[in-house]
Amino acid sequence: MATLGLFGTIRAQGVTSTAAEFLEIAPNSRASAMGEGGGALGDDAWAIYWNPAGYAFQKGSEISLTHANWLPGFGLNDMWIAHLVYKQPVEELDGVVATQLTYLNYGEISRTGENDPTVLGTFTPYELAFALCYSTKISDQLGIGVTSRVIYSHLSTIGTEKEAGSGVTAGFSFDVGLMYRPAVCIIPFTGIDLGHNLSLGMNLSNIGPALTYIDAAQASPLPQNLKLAVAVNVLESEYNKITVIGDVNRLIVKIHNDSAGTADPFYKAFYTTWTGGNLSEQLRQFNTSVGLEYWYGSPKLLALRWGFFYEDPRLGGRKFMTFGAGINYDLYKFDFSYIAALQDQDPLGETLRFTLSIGWGGEEQ
Repeated sequence: MATLGLFGTIRAQGVTSTAAEFLEIAPNSRASAMGEGGGALGDDAWAIYWNPAGYAFQKGSEISLTHANWLPGFGLNDMWIAHLVYKQPVEELDGVVATQLTYLNYGEISRTGENDPTVLGTFTPYELAFALCYSTKISDQLGIGVTSRVIYSHLSTIGTEKEAGSGVTAGFSFDVGLMYRPAVCIIPFTGIDLGHNLSLGMNLSNIGPALTYIDAAQASPLPQNLKLAVAVNVLESEYNKITVIGDVNRLIVKIHNDSAGTADPFYKAFYTTWTGGNLSEQLRQFNTSVGLEYWYGSPKLLALRWGFFYEDPRLGGRKFMTFGAGINYDLYKFDFSYIAALQDQDPLGETLRFTLSIGWGGEEQ
């Protein structure tokens, strides 16, 4: 079935050969508006994606929903993605439990023969994932979070003329995150103390076995990702708060340059990903997100956000600016974000996300 080859292009935001790329799509408007970064924030329900350890520093419950028409640059108006998350402190577990549901609908696709453009029918492929998370504090300054996830990919129920398999598969993965918020952090030679204003985060996500669609020899690895992040409150007063964030990400995936494009098992990729190439080439494997958030009001009322995302041209070349805003009223929060493409024919350009959240019981500890 010729249309199966389309999904490697649609799913990928960069140049990769991994499966379930939808797991790497930023789920909420707030972080999306800050260059699609947030691994050191972790102060709302979406910590389950950015860094589950962030829940360890939260209190209160929250439910949040995000919707976006996906990859508008392709002109496929019926492709969309939705995320739903809920987090709840559990006193008996001395931590926070959260769940997340992600659903990506690819819209209606025409099915044709291998070498025949005649339309044989239509189908609607989709992918979804359900995640369950637990987070707690190891110490007053250090939190840890673990997420387990079930993945289901339904790209087609009909195999190709040459292969018996189909485009349906299932799998699992898990994430491990750490977040450190020091009580005291003196900048050398300045005497400035960033304690309580600095947050450092690490998240290793999508750890799990490859997904098999056709046969085991063609299994595709999950987009296993290492995130290192920092967030600093550079200004905080009664009515104003400014936070600057920075994230770097790297796929922990080793794909060989053979005809089949085989990949190392996920546990082996922890080592082999870092082999081959000099330091400069290794550093190019990281993409970078930087962002800024300004809050006005007491309590927080109105937010303005900006960000920038960069990826090496040889690894996909994504490069865009992001903008967004948010408003809080009582229990309710509404956020939106916008991606402004910095290059022609960027399928992410003009992407709008909308997030609605309801929270009760407090914010941060």
